Amino acid sequence: MACSSSLLRLMILPVAFAVLVISSVAHGAVVEHTFNVGNLSISRLCQPEMIITAVNGQLPGPTINASEGDTVVVHLVNESPYNMTIHWHGVFQRGSQWADGPSMITQCPVGPSGNYTYRFNVTDQEGTLWWHAHISFLRATVYGAIVLNPRAGADAYPFPAKPDAEHVVLLGEWWNANVVDLERMAFLTGIPARNADAYTINGKPGDLYNCSAANQTEVFQVRRNETHLLRIINAALNTPLFVKVAGHGFTVVAVDASYATPYATDVVVIAPGQTVDALMVADANATASPGGRFYMAATPYDSAVPNGPAFSQTTATAVVEYVGEVDDTVPPVLPTRPDYNDTPTAHRFWSNLTALVLPGKPTVPLAVDTHMFVTVGLGVSECQPAQLLCNRSAPPVFSSSMNNASFVPPTSISMLEAHFNNASAGVYTRDFPDTPPVVFDYTGDESNNATMQFTTKSTKVKTLRYNETVEMVLQNTRLIAKESHPMHIHGLNFFVVAQGFGNYDEATATPMFNLVNPQERNTIAVPTGGWAVIRFVANNPGMWYMHCHFEAHLDLGLAMVFEVQDGPTPETSLPPPPADLPQC
Repeated sequence: MACSSSLLRLMILPVAFAVLVISSVAHGAVVEHTFNVGNLSISRLCQPEMIITAVNGQLPGPTINASEGDTVVVHLVNESPYNMTIHWHGVFQRGSQWADGPSMITQCPVGPSGNYTYRFNVTDQEGTLWWHAHISFLRATVYGAIVLNPRAGADAYPFPAKPDAEHVVLLGEWWNANVVDLERMAFLTGIPARNADAYTINGKPGDLYNCSAANQTEVFQVRRNETHLLRIINAALNTPLFVKVAGHGFTVVAVDASYATPYATDVVVIAPGQTVDALMVADANATASPGGRFYMAATPYDSAVPNGPAFSQTTATAVVEYVGEVDDTVPPVLPTRPDYNDTPTAHRFWSNLTALVLPGKPTVPLAVDTHMFVTVGLGVSECQPAQLLCNRSAPPVFSSSMNNASFVPPTSISMLEAHFNNASAGVYTRDFPDTPPVVFDYTGDESNNATMQFTTKSTKVKTLRYNETVEMVLQNTRLIAKESHPMHIHGLNFFVVAQGFGNYDEATATPMFNLVNPQERNTIAVPTGGWAVIRFVANNPGMWYMHCHFEAHLDLGLAMVFEVQDGPTPETSLPPPPADLPQC
């Protein structure tokens, strides 16, 4: 396979900072990394150097390259001043549930000067996933890609064209501030943290921002007529993004490490937590850019209606550069960008994706054991005792909930430990409701009143039998604002059988169900003021977090946990915790 120089930069840099050991084992190789989490001095956006938390002294962190069937071992060494956990977003963690990573769900955090070894396999998974901190707002700078190659190599890709080169495209957000302080103050006051100062591509904002030319703009080098596989990941904390490359189109071939029916588009729409694998042919009209350079642009999608929190109306850029055709005196061509609130374009992209059905791969379950109807949205609640700067004489503070249950993680023991020890009392309750407490006009303006907005804090789970099949309707509400929430489930993939706008109506929605080749995902952007229907099989015992991947909304309580019981065999049961599991 031919590789551009930018691809070499992306693939070699992580290995330079990580310990990488590959050795043969029965079912693949062992891919081993050491993640040293510590302080990094860095400058962005005309600001003096500031200290951020990063892995192995780089932003983004190292890319984990593995093949299907490999075992990944990551030694986390916490040299930062903060508690830390790492989540391996989209990895099933079958047999390695203790490695999933969300703080207080599957583990207590690793304290400063502490360490923990994450071990997991990537059997039956190919494509692009990613890893990130799963505590506070630290994933703003602690994140990186996971590239899972077919065991037989690139020739085994089920694509219409085999890629000549591959590029990781990590989208993010940047704050000229300490993100831990931002999150802490937001919690203490009950006032959401401010919006980001910039968007980034591979940690760089691009030259449309002040003081961001030269080494602050990522460059992807291509050769004319080559096919490039872009592994696009939205690692932003709170913002869905439109991605375009001037003069080029894409063919989407996978989402969330699940192969998709090839879908041609000139724009990729990607919510926080999602990944998109897209082929791009370097066949731009040479006269469109005499300088041989084309901007890749990432711009925000603001789905909130009537309005949401302030967001940065700016554009992150990288440059796609044609080798042998570059004239630095000619500026790159900028693509036409969608409007910030272009919901039709976002919905067209997300709803047109379908799965590429392959022999031996999972398909959508046709029989359903449990039906759930779950509202997702914002609201208000009373100040919590630990919110020491909350104005208790003022109206209630912002909150969020699923079926009016606003989630609070435990503080003394992780939920997985409590589950394993049969000691749930005082940690969580098994009463997450299958339906909202009241039926109302979920998307109607008249429903947005103080009574309907109010929610209470709790730690509720939904208990499922091993192999139980679940159909869940996710219904966005008008409370505070309608908004597209990216809902992510740990430990499981699901199939998106239908989605639409307004209040879900079973009679009209059921005929729309795609039970042939629905897209398979781990993160679904529920349409703003609308609904999505997902199905999954609870075939992985453990405690699996389901939450909004807007970090601000997760902190407000937009989450719940599935407690999946053991199956009939040791292989289908939760194993004991590892000896080095961190303790609270």
